[in-house]
Amino acid sequence: MRAFEYRHTVGFEETNLVGNVYFVNHLRWQGRCREFFLREHAPSTLSQLGLGLALVTTRVACDYLDEVRAFDELLILMRLGGLSPNRVTMRFDYLRLVHGQREPVARGEQEIACMSRQGGRNEPTPFPAELRAALDAFVVR
Repeated sequence: MRAFEYRHTVGFEETNLVGNVYFVNHLRWQGRCREFFLREHAPSTLSQLGLGLALVTTRVACDYLDEVRAFDELLILMRLGGLSPNRVTMRFDYLRLVHGQREPVARGEQEIACMSRQGGRNEPTPFPAELRAALDAFVVR
């Protein structure tokens, strides 16, 4: 299965008083992974976001398998689990990199709807052709 990879080093600002990563940061990393996917595979979609196109998160989830701490090196893998004309489900695997090994620390999922802003409302719209082609290449079959 083809996956988009995003690498991240955890900083102190992402931890809580106990010293482990605050849970909401896993969701932020999903967003960062999505942003870098767009930058790399569908850059013209980014310019359309300011012209009425909206990629709206409709559902998000994360299962935490192990604690993550400051300076942990993470590899976040994004795979597409489902695709319709205006919705996509993305799956995320969070892996800690330690001495060449990959340790699972979390897994997540989110659904995104492609919308068009019209008259103050969001209306479902198909994904732009460039983004659709990029998504098709990452769908889990």
